Amino acid sequence: MRICEIGGQGVLEGVMMRSQHTSALAVRKSSGEIVLKKTPFVSKTKTSKFYKLPIIRGVVSFVEMMTMGVGTISDSALMYDDTTEQEQPSKFDTFVAKTLKLNPMDVMMFFAVLLAIGFSVLLFFIVPNVLTNFVRAHVSSSFLINLIEGGIRIIIFLLYVVSISWIKDIHRLFMYHGAEHKVINCYEHEKELTIENAQSFTTLNPRCGTSFMLLVMVIAVIVFSFFGWSDAWYIRVGIRLALLPLVAGLSYEALKLLAKSENIIVKILRAPGMSLQYLTTKPPTDDMVEVSMLAFRAAEGVFSDDELEAMRVEFSHGAVKPEAVPVAADEPQNA
Repeated sequence: MRICEIGGQGVLEGVMMRSQHTSALAVRKSSGEIVLKKTPFVSKTKTSKFYKLPIIRGVVSFVEMMTMGVGTISDSALMYDDTTEQEQPSKFDTFVAKTLKLNPMDVMMFFAVLLAIGFSVLLFFIVPNVLTNFVRAHVSSSFLINLIEGGIRIIIFLLYVVSISWIKDIHRLFMYHGAEHKVINCYEHEKELTIENAQSFTTLNPRCGTSFMLLVMVIAVIVFSFFGWSDAWYIRVGIRLALLPLVAGLSYEALKLLAKSENIIVKILRAPGMSLQYLTTKPPTDDMVEVSMLAFRAAEGVFSDDELEAMRVEFSHGAVKPEAVPVAADEPQNA
């Protein structure tokens, strides 16, 4: 097997693939046509020796993943329905942008990411911490109380994923997530990248963000247990948030390490994360695999723009309207 340096995510009716130099977003419109957007991208982990350091690179990658994730979802919605007006920055966003001499859209995106982080902190840190405190009087072990908190956090995460999977758009997003994995697995097994070959592979992948999230929760139990259990919930939550970059960095290194080997011990260690992907990936249709293949090829950087355009037209199955051939002024025109 070859290790693929391309990763991605499922989005609204599409797939984003990101390599070391390009981010490619492919979305199938309701008409059946696939639209493609390529954007140059270079991770900070590739531009600085400091950002390349173990653990630090995990923190940087996590921040980039959060920032790009929100922007990609917004872009996919606009690409799917280009008649929808893009949300404009609020007066507050514009004021902040003018004061700091920034792009208003960048400021709006920053607050969108901040809102997503705030929701995650509430659901996965504050709520489990407060609930665990109810049994604190009956548990003396610092490690055990943190283990209980971690268990509650995982249960909340599972309930959250299961509940949103019932939403039609989210279920289809999970199918595109599966398409992303199938294409990457096909490439890694050095098979010709065709729909038939890609569909023969599993929707699970050891480097998936779902496995990363589970690793974060498990490693958090170990790290948090070294800092006891304060009587004040806001101190406990504050300590955990301060330690989150360290936890994310350690989890990133663990994910990379577990993805590099196929021996039985490593497979056992990553089995929980792989099993969890059954919730966040679903078997895709062939047309979803086509979208994923186009995004992958665009991110790969091997094919020319003309070749990618031909592939886009082919996978659109006639939904792309051919451009009208201009008629010369001196030629007669049919009525």
